[in-house]
Amino acid sequence: MIAVVSRYPHLFSPLTISGIPLRNRVMMGSMHTGLEDRRRDYPKLAAYFAERARGGVGLIVTGGIAPNRSGWIAPFAGKLSARREVARHRLVTDAVHGEGGRIALQILHAGRYGYHPLIVAPSKLRAPINRFTPRELSASGVRRQVDDFVRCAELAREAGYDGVEIMGSEGYLINQFLVERTNRRDDEWGGTRERRARFALEIVRRTRERAGQPFMLIFRVSGLDLVAGGGTLDDLVWLMGQLEAAGVSLIDTGIGWHEARVPTIAGVVPRAAFSWVTSAIKSMTRLPVAATNRINDPVVAERLLASGMADLISMARPMLADPHWTNKAAAGLEDEINTCIACNQSCLDRVFKGKRASCLVNPRAGYETELVLVPVTAPRHIAVVGAGPAGLACAVSAAERGHRVTLFERNPEIGGQFCYAREVPGKEEFFETLRYFRARIEKLGVELRLGITADATMLRSAGFDAIVLASGVRARIPAIPGSDHPKAIPYPELLSGRRVAGSSVAIIGAGGIGFDVATYLTAPRAASYEVAVASFTAEWGIDREMRNPGGLAVPEPSTHGRKVWLLQRTQGRPGRTLGATTGWIHRRALEHRGVQMRGGLTYDRIDEAGLHLRSEAGAEVLAVDSVILCAGQEPVTELAAPLAEGQAEVHVIGGARLASELDAERAIREGTELAARL
Repeated sequence: MIAVVSRYPHLFSPLTISGIPLRNRVMMGSMHTGLEDRRRDYPKLAAYFAERARGGVGLIVTGGIAPNRSGWIAPFAGKLSARREVARHRLVTDAVHGEGGRIALQILHAGRYGYHPLIVAPSKLRAPINRFTPRELSASGVRRQVDDFVRCAELAREAGYDGVEIMGSEGYLINQFLVERTNRRDDEWGGTRERRARFALEIVRRTRERAGQPFMLIFRVSGLDLVAGGGTLDDLVWLMGQLEAAGVSLIDTGIGWHEARVPTIAGVVPRAAFSWVTSAIKSMTRLPVAATNRINDPVVAERLLASGMADLISMARPMLADPHWTNKAAAGLEDEINTCIACNQSCLDRVFKGKRASCLVNPRAGYETELVLVPVTAPRHIAVVGAGPAGLACAVSAAERGHRVTLFERNPEIGGQFCYAREVPGKEEFFETLRYFRARIEKLGVELRLGITADATMLRSAGFDAIVLASGVRARIPAIPGSDHPKAIPYPELLSGRRVAGSSVAIIGAGGIGFDVATYLTAPRAASYEVAVASFTAEWGIDREMRNPGGLAVPEPSTHGRKVWLLQRTQGRPGRTLGATTGWIHRRALEHRGVQMRGGLTYDRIDEAGLHLRSEAGAEVLAVDSVILCAGQEPVTELAAPLAEGQAEVHVIGGARLASELDAERAIREGTELAARL
């Protein structure tokens, strides 16, 4: 462990929970990777967790593991219910302990959220995000579920885990028992608050009895359900006392059900925006409490601990982005932290499609044994043309291996398309990604040549051993009469600040960039953190006083004064190609702000009158001040042909290779994978 600097004394103070010593207050929260679901992938899972333990994390919580088949998230997902399954988990615990870390198994029963026909629930109520309807458990069936939770905890201890986390949040089975929304029973497991909570408390009491000490028993409680018919503040106060008496040793804060229509971890959520919930929980119990949701910065983490709002800081996706986050913070190397940008693109979006989780800014996450940057024995001189996401990833990864790298960028700063994305409210974390790459370029000795347009003659004469063409994309100008009219603004000119849109705006193109531009034009800019949190909670209807069941209030979106149309040629609702877990947020936010979204259009021309278009309803003119062109991109490949005529080894990656639908995840992965081969 790197020596602790005084800047974060609370974050790096030790803590003992149920006889288990933790070296600091950094907790890697539970996150499903997909590696838990296949026996053959447990060596990869062990390597994944071991790297985070090596990076200094005090306590790791695994992705959700079901206590039986009915609890599966999906068919054949991770499960621990039989002794024959213990050995594979031993690979994980041994790997973490070998790096000085601690690890707890999260026991998660999906209940009605399970995506398979075997699902069960307290009542026969289908979740709005699932096509399967659960079977209602009988009273004896409920008791068998309790038995299976306890058995899972016993096996976890046998497998070497330092504790378990009972998942009682996010709308999974235990949470379903706790609230009237999903528990319509009138037997001993439903009806009154006490009977609805019996399932959770029986699991906790019996687990503590059977597991004994030293052994951490964490309960992830839903601090804020964010659904109608959810829990109340009085319910939470009562439950905290009951959990403490039943033997819980640590409370982890959960926010929002998966079916909630309020964002909780996406980039639109301000950092630590729900820390007030953790603070409220801490005031209800003597137990240590972990804060969670959109905490990715050591300064924020230290502030929460120093203020007494929490005892630990739980971060899941930030540990995907940088497994060495903890050691870097401890050593005062904050500029070298690869910060989570809360995009969900390579983690949650992939998991929801049944794929292995990774990270947009760190493609090695989940691929620690496959994407390996091995030091070279014979360094080469490599030119990388273009300092966008693909070029940056390739340049720093190649330099990390020991190659000599020269990075050319025609603009006065690095970033490429990230320089536009960072200006969009909700994507401010892209500033952190560019800060990270600047720090890596400097530390690794990459020769950065800004404001230089590399040409084939220059590159050939320099005698590079390999040339990587990562020259990116340019905005495509659609073949619409008047696209060169003063009213027409290509999106780079708007997002760079070179041009300003008027009070009425039409956006041509409703892909990701079109949505970004609509957000840029309509989202409020907060003057301070407090204002940002207040604006966010008001816009999404979150009851800060927790007076209403589920913590919901009437949304109060901010006004912006612009009239905006978001348009597309294709039929159907705009936004269908957006991210699986964030697309609905972007659509709902623009609806809040009155943006009109339309599809099935033909654009005739742009002139002084505005944008002339046609639809099935006929011709019309949108009398707008500005027309923003977001009609896709074209690859910048002018160098490809002349370089191919030379003797140098040439590689084309990122947008220069494929420009359709900007994909930073693919660009960074391609750059890193190429560097691993060079």
